[in-house]
Amino acid sequence: MLTLYHWEPNANSGKPIMALKEKGVPFESHWIDLQKFDHHQPDYLAINPMGTIPAMVHDGLMLFESTAIMEYVDDAFEGPPLRPADPGDEWRMRWWMKFIDQWYAPAASMIGWASGGVRSSLSQSDEELEEHLKAIPLKERQRSWAKTIHGAFSDAELAESRRRGAYGAALMEEALRRNRWMAGETYSLADINAFNLVYFMPARDDSAVNDRDTPYTMEWLRKIYERPAAVATWDMGRMMRPERLRHLARYPDTPPPPPGR
Repeated sequence: MLTLYHWEPNANSGKPIMALKEKGVPFESHWIDLQKFDHHQPDYLAINPMGTIPAMVHDGLMLFESTAIMEYVDDAFEGPPLRPADPGDEWRMRWWMKFIDQWYAPAASMIGWASGGVRSSLSQSDEELEEHLKAIPLKERQRSWAKTIHGAFSDAELAESRRRGAYGAALMEEALRRNRWMAGETYSLADINAFNLVYFMPARDDSAVNDRDTPYTMEWLRKIYERPAAVATWDMGRMMRPERLRHLARYPDTPPPPPGR
């Protein structure tokens, strides 16, 4: 039996969902409402004591951390492989996943949180939110959630996140100018990982990802957006529907990437 505990099909939750859909693996979906802090409730903490999303249970084995879950899915189930056969390409896949998880995603997330009005999307009172924050198991996550809810990021933090975001976007663009996919010529877990971070950036006016500056990244985003597994993943959304990705649809005036591959 396979059960995936997840939120909306984006960011960390989107990664294992897309991997499972690519492999054609059926699973029981257990939706966790982050806005109600379901991931900090005792029932969920019994599954994932760290109180983070997503988590997966396969035949009694409890798994946490979205990237590690994706690797487990590729190893444990039949279906199209999501790792390159070439050792060098597999190294590139792992390098990109580590870069995204540890460097690019935290910077991009901070920019989004700082400007996204997180507090206005929550129905709880300030007193209720403080109680929720106290229930978060990890002190680091408590501080992160508090900053996110109250928009308490310093100018220096935001400036550094913008710098990192621009650097990450440029690095991806150069890689995708040379290769069809993140790790080379093979679609892999690195593409799933990166897509779930980058897909919404072109919809932001202040983003470094757009048709003018990063045409190869935009073409890569559109190719993934058109994959059946991505379509099936976003059909699972409750609040974030497929319309959230409408900016990735191809239109007659969508410029193709320049010659260079």
